[in-house]
Amino acid sequence: MADKEYLICVDSDGCAMDTMTSKHMQCFGPYMVREWGLQKWEDSILKRWNEVNLYTITRGINRFQGLYKALEEINQKYIPVEGIESLGEWVTHTPELSNDSLKREMEKTGSPILQKALRWSETVNEGVRALKEKDRRPFPRVRESLVYAHGFAKVAIVSSANRQAVMEEWENYELLPYTDYVMAQDSGSKARCIAKLMQEGYPKDKVLMIGDALGDYKAAKSNDIFFYPILARQEESSWKEFLDAAGPRFKGGKYGGAYQREKIDTFMDHLNGQA
Repeated sequence: MADKEYLICVDSDGCAMDTMTSKHMQCFGPYMVREWGLQKWEDSILKRWNEVNLYTITRGINRFQGLYKALEEINQKYIPVEGIESLGEWVTHTPELSNDSLKREMEKTGSPILQKALRWSETVNEGVRALKEKDRRPFPRVRESLVYAHGFAKVAIVSSANRQAVMEEWENYELLPYTDYVMAQDSGSKARCIAKLMQEGYPKDKVLMIGDALGDYKAAKSNDIFFYPILARQEESSWKEFLDAAGPRFKGGKYGGAYQREKIDTFMDHLNGQA
């Protein structure tokens, strides 16, 4: 059994760290346009990329799922994308949506589109590391929230982002001392990461996932644990509510029921109304 009976899992990009918008607008979308030579339709393609990855119900999907979705639409609307089926096959069936997994599949199949996808992803990682410090900082109230949470719970970063980027961002702002586990892209899906952590003996009613995207909620739901949403464009007030109300309710065993339903309803309405 873990030495603390509570576990709080926290997503990184767009939840704890104010990095998601800058990463997508400066790296993910533009680098896809460049890698696949889509400059002719750049404005409309980038607008659609941001809708899918930032401002609708699919906010926060894995980078490779987002890439496949974008290239599928480009294949239908603009120009043929060679090998799109191969990318879809890998994205659908791989147990690990990561660079390492993609590299293994590319070496096995020799697929040109998988090679392009890997080059795109590696270039994205380089671009993310080169972002200015102002584009890689925690949201207001995050530090106080982590200090508070770590006082009574084990804290785990559960992110689908690149591990090196996550570690650098959290270390840069001296947030790692308030965490106990780091589960990133190379650790598997968020649902699997939470399940693995819970094997240490945390009761379901003493585990909370904090996230900003549907995937975070689904990861919590699949493990039958509590979920607290950080609302896009309302991040500071969301973290303030965690400090003032949600955190104390969770610690005091009063998080479930009506309060949890209200948080989920608000979160779903918010995501569905952002487009």
